[in-house]
Amino acid sequence: MTVLSLSSDVSSDLPIDIVEQFVSGQGWHFRRVEDDEMAAEFRGKWCDYSLHFCWSQELSAFHFTCAFDIKIPVHKESEVSALLSLVNDRLWLGHFLIWQDEGIPMYRYSMPLRGSGISYEQIEDLMQTALAECEKYYPTFQYVVWGDKKPKDAVEAAISDPIGEA
Repeated sequence: MTVLSLSSDVSSDLPIDIVEQFVSGQGWHFRRVEDDEMAAEFRGKWCDYSLHFCWSQELSAFHFTCAFDIKIPVHKESEVSALLSLVNDRLWLGHFLIWQDEGIPMYRYSMPLRGSGISYEQIEDLMQTALAECEKYYPTFQYVVWGDKKPKDAVEAAISDPIGEA
C-alpha cells in the first residue's frame, strides 16, 4: 500500500483538522461528521474499509476505527472470538474487535495526546499500520465465517508468506 506523505507546518487546535488534510491529500472520500469527528473510505485489496476518526477534548485523546464489510453470523460468534484472541496476540499497536451493534469486525486504536498535538507523520504511521493489519487479517475472518476454517488455521494461512515465484 502506498500512502502519500505530506509535510506541513500548519498547526491546528483540533487534531481532526490535520487528519482531514491528510485524508484529503490521499484522495480518499471523506466527510466531516462533527467538528471533532470525521468518516472516510479506503479501497483496500479485499474490501472497502470504513474509517472513523474522532478527537476527544475531554480526554485529550485521538480515536480511530477501521470497519470491515463483513457481517458475523450469530452461529460464528464463538469462532470469531477465538480468532480475535489469536490475531490480537500478534499485534503491537491497536486491536481487533467486533462492533456489537453492527456485528462487524473492526480495527481500533486510540492515542493520548495530552500536552501535544498530532503530526502528519503520526497519521501516516497510524494509517500504514492499521490498513496493513486490516489487509493482512481480513482473509482470516473470511476463512472462519465463510470457509469453515478453524481460527488457528485461518491465522496461519493469513500470515504465511509465499516463497518463490509462480
